[in-house]
Amino acid sequence: MTSIEKKIKTIISKQFGIKIENILNESNLRTDLKADSLDKIELIMEIEDIFNIEIHDNDVDKFINVQSIIDYVTKKLNFIE
Repeated sequence: MTSIEKKIKTIISKQFGIKIENILNESNLRTDLKADSLDKIELIMEIEDIFNIEIHDNDVDKFINVQSIIDYVTKKLNFIE
């Protein structure tokens, strides 16, 4: 697990009250993690704060599952582990 993946899963775990080991990269935000629109906004804001990045509104629709968030943040940080 990369450091970005671990941080993102930790954020999701805290915000949604889900054990980190139950968060899979394939977990769908809406159907598996039961995230509503407000949950998603709060998640995005926390990710922006933790990683010190700006996530554009247009990009938020791309966040379907946990892996899509990991990929986006990794690309945004231009970071490869």
